[in-house]
Amino acid sequence: MNLCRLEIFTDAITAQDDCKMSKTLGDVASERAVLSGIFQYGLDSYLDVSEILDVDSFVEASNQIIYKCLQKSLSDQTMVDIPSIISSAKTLNIDNFFEDQSEFEYLRSLSLYPIHRENIVGFAAKLKKLQIGREIQKISKRIHEDVSSINGEESVDQILSIAESPIFELCSLQNKNENSRPEQIGSDICDYVDHLKENPVDIIGVSSGMKRYDLAVGGGFRRKCVDLIAARPKVGKSVFADNVAIHVAKSGIPVLMLDTEMSKEDHQNRMLANISDISINDISTGQFTNRKSDCERVELAAKSIEAIPYDYISIAGKPFEQTISLMKRWIIQRVGYDENGRVNDCLIIYDYLKLMTADSITSSIQEYQALGFQITSLHNFCVEYDCPCLSFVQLNRDGITKESTDVVSGSDRLIWLCTSFSIFKNKSDDEIAEDSVENGNKKLVPIVARHGAGLDDGDYINVSMMGDVAKIKELSTRNELKRNKNTSDRDSGLLESVDDGEIEID
Repeated sequence: MNLCRLEIFTDAITAQDDCKMSKTLGDVASERAVLSGIFQYGLDSYLDVSEILDVDSFVEASNQIIYKCLQKSLSDQTMVDIPSIISSAKTLNIDNFFEDQSEFEYLRSLSLYPIHRENIVGFAAKLKKLQIGREIQKISKRIHEDVSSINGEESVDQILSIAESPIFELCSLQNKNENSRPEQIGSDICDYVDHLKENPVDIIGVSSGMKRYDLAVGGGFRRKCVDLIAARPKVGKSVFADNVAIHVAKSGIPVLMLDTEMSKEDHQNRMLANISDISINDISTGQFTNRKSDCERVELAAKSIEAIPYDYISIAGKPFEQTISLMKRWIIQRVGYDENGRVNDCLIIYDYLKLMTADSITSSIQEYQALGFQITSLHNFCVEYDCPCLSFVQLNRDGITKESTDVVSGSDRLIWLCTSFSIFKNKSDDEIAEDSVENGNKKLVPIVARHGAGLDDGDYINVSMMGDVAKIKELSTRNELKRNKNTSDRDSGLLESVDDGEIEID
């Protein structure tokens, strides 16, 4: 028995064993109906079910082998008959299978079995559901075996991921299979236009609270997208992240903060300072209690924070795979789905992309590759769960002076897979002098955006950061300031006001 033939029989025996393990999860009558339909209606019928079924969808050894032969026959012809099936069996080196008279008679009966073509897909769908059930049984058995091997040294998250990860992988595989069929791009476009007419919105994604930035990147944080913001250490990435999170959560949209460095207490101090306008130092030391008015403001801020849907997880030292599991759990448990099965509005903030341990770096996988895998997984997660993600990343030393896509520490792939890439940095002394002090001490530079128009070369969004109260304000762009100055120079001396010249994230 050659290798090809051995593999086919081995697969068939495995299918029989799986069926014995759970006899209720096989339907021989449906298997026969599907095979008869393909036998009688040929390629058209096969194409109807080929995206749904594979060989493992059948549990009977005979049916599995016949399906392989049908696949082979229909690869170069549109109809099949008994001679073509026998010929395909020869090509697959299993022609002696039909030398068994009972198997030959069964094959012949398939050509006579009464079946309407429109019913074949229904039988195929039933087989697919049963196949998923068998997969879940296998996963359950594997979970039991894996859990039995734990020694108590693992974290709770690691133990939970033993059960969650294989189930999530199965769900992910099914979703990918469902979305892999070609569709006519204009099939439902009129319904889509009607939906847009009936549900107009000001912004397509989740707003950051900064109008100019939202416009530059294409309408805020969109579903299925990862927006990247890069900065040098200690410039204010975490302050930026908390300001966005507070704004989004105040609108009732759940936010998940995944932080690699700062503790929950650090975030609480900054958020209290942001909302109360009391300095972080006074809050963290308790000095705000010396003034009754300050104490009242901090208490009101605490109640405000308590009421918003803002969740925090420290992922310091956690493997990236475990972080993905935490995100999945949060989506399911905290965000939920609407009546159409779509994930509700939410925002995940990842502060920031980096390697947690040296374990990710080996002789065959370098740091830039490992970071590339992270952004790939993050992007795939957002696509699969239909949610947006704002992520931060470190600028390398070139980012001190340059403002382009080659200043990101780690990997070009971070840029390839993100939806937008922006740089958040300190303004130079010359820029502060040119723009004037009241126009901010930081700048936000949208470099690339898949959906938005971005900004003109050399332009940037002025940002004022008040570090003592962990607050940032979006101000006018550099070009807006220049246009306003030119206008005032031509006027009689009266300055024109610019709408939305200063936007504070609240």
